[in-house]
Amino acid sequence: MKIVVDGMGGDNAPVSTVEGVVKAIDEYGIDIIITGDKEVLEKEFAKYTFDEKKLEIVHTNEVIENEDKPVKAVRSKKDSSMVVAFDLVRQGKASAVISAGNTGAILAAGLFVIKRVKGIDRPCICSAIPNVKGGMTLLSDSGANADCKPKNLCEFAGMSDIYAKKVLNIENPRVAVLNIGLEEGKGNDLVKKSYDMIKEMDLNFIGNVESREVINSFTDIIVCDGFTGNILLKATEGVAMSMFSLLKKSFISSFRSKIGAILLKSQLKGLKGMLDYSEYGGAPLLGVAGGVIKAHGSSDSKAIKNAINQGIKFAEGNVVEEIEKFAKSLKKEESVKGKEK
Repeated sequence: MKIVVDGMGGDNAPVSTVEGVVKAIDEYGIDIIITGDKEVLEKEFAKYTFDEKKLEIVHTNEVIENEDKPVKAVRSKKDSSMVVAFDLVRQGKASAVISAGNTGAILAAGLFVIKRVKGIDRPCICSAIPNVKGGMTLLSDSGANADCKPKNLCEFAGMSDIYAKKVLNIENPRVAVLNIGLEEGKGNDLVKKSYDMIKEMDLNFIGNVESREVINSFTDIIVCDGFTGNILLKATEGVAMSMFSLLKKSFISSFRSKIGAILLKSQLKGLKGMLDYSEYGGAPLLGVAGGVIKAHGSSDSKAIKNAINQGIKFAEGNVVEEIEKFAKSLKKEESVKGKEK
């Protein structure tokens, strides 16, 4: 197995990316391909001692920037570190690709370079939100598809269920639809129709979930359209960041509060670790015919290392193959329903 890493994608690339790759080679013993400017990458890798036989550098001349228009960039910058990395997965030379680059470009590269799984209408980004039990709740879709049909939410539910089982080792994931209330029959037309369809699927469907329950481990998987999901994800991140900022200001406001902060230091570190995105690496793009892990744009070396670990588990769990089976089952069900009509 080989994992390919986009060496130039992300706010802290290539410095943090290279360090993350070195950590992954040391910890997981994995063979890694990294794409990008070879001279720049070699200078970074020269700072570390590691098993160089586990590393291959593929030189590229271009970089897709955050300001680039995603589809245009993927189609015009064919020698970019991102496109070349995705193409290695398409060719079967790598089992999964890790990138902290432009989210829109990652989605475009997944669709136009690797291509969709046959039978899947819309791939989704499946982000992880930390919960109070120290685990994570998957949010699908968290930004890939602003407009969705009920069929798409059914696909998101099925694919996320597979990912939760194969990568997160959740035996029987609970699946819920994001709504404005818990009662059946609430919500807009998309949510109500999706609810009825997902209820008929072979999933551990528990009904609706409200946004205030996201971090309370009410469910393992939350299904929604990408517009709603992205707002929820960013609002949750924003609240967590603001909470720690307010706590910090409060703890340094007086001598007494500083003493309290010292006494609570270990507990506060544990709480921060629970809410730290770097612990979870990245979000998979589910529904394309290859492993794709989208790391956070500001990923540090720890986040890159953990994203690589996700890529390993994704490949070992045969997630793409399982999604292909799921897509075939959906097509079969649609065919049966069509004949019944």
